[in-house]
Amino acid sequence: MKAGKDKVIAIHYTLTVDGEKVESSHDHNEQLWILLGHGQLIPGLETAIEGHEAGDTLSVDVAAADGYGERQEDQIQRMSKKYFPQANRLKPGMVTVLKLKDGGQRAVTVHKVGMSAIDVDLNHPMAGKALHFDVAINEVRDATEEEIQHGHAHAPGADAH
Repeated sequence: MKAGKDKVIAIHYTLTVDGEKVESSHDHNEQLWILLGHGQLIPGLETAIEGHEAGDTLSVDVAAADGYGERQEDQIQRMSKKYFPQANRLKPGMVTVLKLKDGGQRAVTVHKVGMSAIDVDLNHPMAGKALHFDVAINEVRDATEEEIQHGHAHAPGADAH
C-alpha cells in the first residue's frame, strides 16, 4: 500500500540541520504515527513520503519554504511576563511554549527579558533553515473513520478519545 492522503504511516526519523542532529524518534525508541493529508507534517516531508511503501527508507532535504517557512524579521513581539509561568527562568535564545487564546500552543524564542515584559521571536525556531530527514517507513495503512474525524492517527494500543 502506498502512502498518501488519509493513510496512516508509522515512521522512524532523524532530523539534522547543517549536519547536526536536532532530534530523532530513535532517541525515544518510539515511532511516529501520522495521518497524511491533515497538516501533521511539514509540506516538504509529506510530499517526499507520498507514494512510498512500508519498508522504504528516504533521505529528504526540505528547503525552508517547504518546512517551517522563511524567517520574517518583523516577528518580534513584546509580551507581559504574566503569559510565561516560568518567566524568571527564561534567558535570551531559549525556546519556550506560548499558550494561545484558542487553547493552542506556539513555540517562540526569547529575544530579550525585561523587568515586566519579554520580547519573543514568533518565528518557528526552525524557520529559515534547510532541514534534512532520514526516514524509515515502517507501516502504511488506511485510516479509520475515527482517525479522519479526529484529524490524527491513533497508534496501536492508544486509548480512544
